[in-house]
Amino acid sequence: MSESINIYCDESCHLENDRHPLMVLGAIWCPAEKTAEIAKRLRELKAEHRMPKGYELKWTSVSKGREAYFLDVLNYFFDDDDLHFRALVAPKDKLNHQNFGQSHDEWYYKMFFDMLKMLLHPEKRYRIYFDYKDTHGSERIKKLREVLGNNLYDFSREIVQHVQTVRSHEVELMQLSDFLIGAISYVNRNLTGNPVKTALIARMKERSKLTLTRTTLMRAEKVNIFKWIPQESLP
Repeated sequence: MSESINIYCDESCHLENDRHPLMVLGAIWCPAEKTAEIAKRLRELKAEHRMPKGYELKWTSVSKGREAYFLDVLNYFFDDDDLHFRALVAPKDKLNHQNFGQSHDEWYYKMFFDMLKMLLHPEKRYRIYFDYKDTHGSERIKKLREVLGNNLYDFSREIVQHVQTVRSHEVELMQLSDFLIGAISYVNRNLTGNPVKTALIARMKERSKLTLTRTTLMRAEKVNIFKWIPQESLP
C-alpha cells in the first residue's frame, strides 16, 4: 500500500499592498498515520507550559514570558524524524504582474505550486491542507489541486487525493507551520527587534545547520528552503 502523507500549508506577508517586501509560503509534512501522535505531543507541550486553554501557537505570539515553550516546540520539531518543513521565499517589491498577464492572486497560487511540486512523489498519496482565509479560497485550491495533479500525470487524482481548507486554531500541525514560516520570514527580512525571536532563529540555525536565508539542496528534507527569483521584466 502506498504511503499517505499529510501536508499543512500557510503563508506570511502574502498580500499585495501590505508593505512587506517578502512573502513566505511554507508547509509542514509528515506521514498521515503520525498526525494524531504529533498533535497530541504539541498539545502536551502547551499543557506542560501552562498555556491558556485553546491557545494557538503562532509566531506573532512569541514573547519573553513564553520563551521556554517556544524553544521546546522548536526542539520537538527537530527531534521528531517524521516532521519536515519547506519554505519558499519570494520578493514582492520587484514584481510586474501586468507584464506577465497575471493578477497578484494568480501569482500567489503559482508560487504555492512551485513550493509544493517538489514534495510530491508519484508512488505516495497526499492530503493537502490550507489555512482558511476567505470564502474564495476553496475554489482557488481546487484549481491548484488540478495543476499539481496534471504535473504528475495524475489525471485520476490518485496521488493528490484531497485538498481542503481548515481553521488553524483547530489543527496543531497548521499552527506549527505558521510558527516556522514566521521564523523564516523574520530572518529573511533581517529583523532583530525581538530578542526571543532572535534566540529562536539562532536555535533554528544551530539545529538545521543552515543560514535560513539561502536556497538549500533540493534533497534537503528536514528544513528545505527555496529563494525564488523573479524573471526580468519584459521591456
